[in-house]
Amino acid sequence: MDQMGNKIASRRKELGMTQVSLADALAVTRQTVSRWEAGTVLPDIDKIGDIARILGVSCDYLLKDEIEECDPASEKQIPSAVSGLLMEMKGKNVKLDFCEEEVDVDLYDEVCTVTGFEGNWIKVVGHTKKGDIEKLIPLSSIFSIEIVKEGE
Repeated sequence: MDQMGNKIASRRKELGMTQVSLADALAVTRQTVSRWEAGTVLPDIDKIGDIARILGVSCDYLLKDEIEECDPASEKQIPSAVSGLLMEMKGKNVKLDFCEEEVDVDLYDEVCTVTGFEGNWIKVVGHTKKGDIEKLIPLSSIFSIEIVKEGE
């Protein structure tokens, strides 16, 4: 049981993360991370994928004692369901609906082309009456994204 804890602690330290920063990223307490690393408890099964993603390792690396070496460069990152959906929008035309207090006036009710994603940000080119505007928008300010069909 402490093998997984050692792997979590070792990789966390390699990345220069504290127990607090890992805990914050996982929405758990620092004490929970400490217990995982000490091997007194195992992470919930639903947290293992998140831990692997944050640490840049595979779930197999964390779960299987026989896999002792972590090679992050060769680990295949599995995107979350939300990341997968967002990546499907790359290159598509969309309309963004903003949270009430976060309205982006330049792009309100305008067609945008999604050009990429960076962490919690979406990169779009808005096709406005004044011309094209390239913007980086926090995903937290977007209420919904509507894919616009060609010709609309």
